[in-house]
Amino acid sequence: YYNEYKSYLSTMVAPIVKPRIVKKRTKKFTRHQSDRYAKLRGSSWRKPKGIDNRVRRRFKGQYLMPNIGYGSNKNTRHLMPDGFLKFVVHNVAELELLLMQNKRYAAEIAHNVSAKNRKSIVERAQQLNIKVTNYQAKLRSEEDN
Repeated sequence: YYNEYKSYLSTMVAPIVKPRIVKKRTKKFTRHQSDRYAKLRGSSWRKPKGIDNRVRRRFKGQYLMPNIGYGSNKNTRHLMPDGFLKFVVHNVAELELLLMQNKRYAAEIAHNVSAKNRKSIVERAQQLNIKVTNYQAKLRSEEDN
């Protein structure tokens, strides 16, 4: 069914609008003193809480702290680069919800769906003209069966 879906992709449904996505910041926020201690290296952001902390007090030349001003544009928030919003699907019945919204939402098959059910979801999506982001996942070639 992969080859059939591949040919279907060329006539794929396009998003109703595809606005330009502008990120205010693409770099990750660095945790304070994560360069100094190995146990903090590569760790995610934590807000500094100390009373004398220079990062919390926003001294010049220190790491920047995340705040609400870095939020994305409301129109492009959660939008994938192809212009669709993700909708996680567990079965064919949930896929039917996207029937009228196929130019706004793309289906993403949940990670815990079996290969057999995935096949039926992808085939039904093809009939309904719904884009599936991970149609190749858990795919086995026909000679393996």
